[in-house]
Amino acid sequence: MKFNVPSKTLYTFVSAVSKVINSKNALTILNNFLFTLADNTLTVKASDTENSLVATLEVTDAEGEGSFCLDAHRMVDLLKEMPAQGMTFEINDSTLETIITYPNGVYHTAAISGADYPLTTEPEVPADQCIEFDITAEQALRGIENTIFAVGSDDLRPQMMGILWDVKPDRIVFVSTDTRKLVRFTDQSITPSTNCSFILPVKPATVLKNVFAKEENIHVTITEKSVCFRTASYRFDCRQIKGCFPDYNRVIPPSNPNILTLDRLSMINAVKRVTVFGNDGNGLIKFKLSDNSLLLTAQDSGSGTSGRETVSCDYGGSDMVIGFSGPYLLDIFSTIQAPEVVMKLADPSRPAVCIPAEQEPDTELLMILMPMNIVEY
Repeated sequence: MKFNVPSKTLYTFVSAVSKVINSKNALTILNNFLFTLADNTLTVKASDTENSLVATLEVTDAEGEGSFCLDAHRMVDLLKEMPAQGMTFEINDSTLETIITYPNGVYHTAAISGADYPLTTEPEVPADQCIEFDITAEQALRGIENTIFAVGSDDLRPQMMGILWDVKPDRIVFVSTDTRKLVRFTDQSITPSTNCSFILPVKPATVLKNVFAKEENIHVTITEKSVCFRTASYRFDCRQIKGCFPDYNRVIPPSNPNILTLDRLSMINAVKRVTVFGNDGNGLIKFKLSDNSLLLTAQDSGSGTSGRETVSCDYGGSDMVIGFSGPYLLDIFSTIQAPEVVMKLADPSRPAVCIPAEQEPDTELLMILMPMNIVEY
């Protein structure tokens, strides 16, 4: 086999595909890329047995066809340092000796037979057993970026270790929760014209966010066990999380009468400063709310430190003292992109509802944050 390919083009695809590979694999061969040449088309595949990502690119002067495996780490490192020039790959079909040349150098390595690479993709499922719809990359990434920070990490609750895609005919609702916080992002600019749902694990969601950012349209195919995201350049197959996601609408408070409106950046900076003098173990920050006044305090009795800061706000509800996790507050206020954030409160024992003061067109972002127990102010 033989083919020519621009070095930077190949680097773009192998670096993207490599994001699927685990740092440690039970099967050593999964530390390799699977290259397959047919006519003037080269595919590069990586897998961790649960997920597989395939990139397709055009090459020139192709001779022969077949498949072979090369060490992924070595290939990414080589191509990263390679100047923007054409490269020629020559693979001996009998010995699998591989010679990589470019105008200023030549490299020798040994490939592994592509037949040794395990089958890591689900068999094709008949079309009548699949659910399919199209979504733009921007829409998919927006849903992931608004929810991924709230995904749970408790192995005893595997259904919460991913992002729920609740697909409706006229919208998709993206949901994540770790029981302390919940995010529901509704995008009505998407019209899948079908009903279904699946839970996308964190790793595939991260790969999708990083690899598909520059793509345009994504075709989504859902089967009983897996979901496939396909574009002109990539095919990404990943396993769904089994089980039922909690009924997220039931935990959203129907009415929180006390409305607190905050400047987002001012609040982020104040929480960061106050947290420095708080307890690293629980991250507790106490809110003391009165008429148009918010006082933030944190303390660490063990080290004898404390901090307090007044934050400008618009608040007309009842006086209240309530506690929240500082890191969770930063997660929420950093994810919301509106200039102002509205926190709807009921009492110190009930969850707060956080929303942007102004929602983006055709979307609705809502976050729930559970309060922390406080003994005294």
